[in-house]
Amino acid sequence: MSQLEGKLALVTGAGIGIGQGIAIELAKQGAAVAVHYAGSADGAKETVAQIEQNGGKAVLLQGNLAQVSECRRIVDEAADALGGLDIMVNNSGVTRSVPFLETTEETYDEQFNINIKGMFFCSQQAVPYILKRGGGSILNLTSVHGFGGIPNHTAYASTKGAIIAFTRQLSAEMAPQGIRVNAIGPGLIEVPRYFDNPDYTSEQGATRVPWGRVGKPYDIATAAAFLVSEAADFVTGQVLYVDGGSTARLGLP
Repeated sequence: MSQLEGKLALVTGAGIGIGQGIAIELAKQGAAVAVHYAGSADGAKETVAQIEQNGGKAVLLQGNLAQVSECRRIVDEAADALGGLDIMVNNSGVTRSVPFLETTEETYDEQFNINIKGMFFCSQQAVPYILKRGGGSILNLTSVHGFGGIPNHTAYASTKGAIIAFTRQLSAEMAPQGIRVNAIGPGLIEVPRYFDNPDYTSEQGATRVPWGRVGKPYDIATAAAFLVSEAADFVTGQVLYVDGGSTARLGLP
């Protein structure tokens, strides 16, 4: 039996990149998956198609998680379609590379509204459903940006640091009720937006990672599947950096 057989999961931002990888992997390991997307409709349909081709069950949901009403609707519709929830994976997020002195209120609000407010209220809406199933798991996607600084990412990094604090606090509050809460901090994970930069190549990216290669969504997906499974029953309130050693290396010449 697969380690997630019979589990019911909602993965936000599953139309592309890391979220897509997580949704597909959870389904491979036996979970029925609600695939949420905001704007990546074609990618989300591909996620569902891959899950179904592998014999899994998936449902498709669209919504803007910057709005609390949409957070509540998406979680409710996922639970209704699947018959409940055991697993909430908060992956949706946006990145904006902007110098600190040029960061506008609009750019700031966009990142905070999706990256942390959306996560907060999706989790809040999911908890009663998870409790009805006897407990389960919430997994939040943070970043190495929440660990250390990189130029032009001050607002983004602030959201990722907030996610770490949210994860630890919520884990303490939910542990007595049987809900584990953890986070994954991806490092340099090659997703389609990287290639929007004409100077980026996989080979160039690999030189920045101690392990000698860029990460792939699958690297995050397998870690996610472990953290939401019963194999991680004694793991809660933790941040797992899946980064090829990037946060372990000092930034010295």
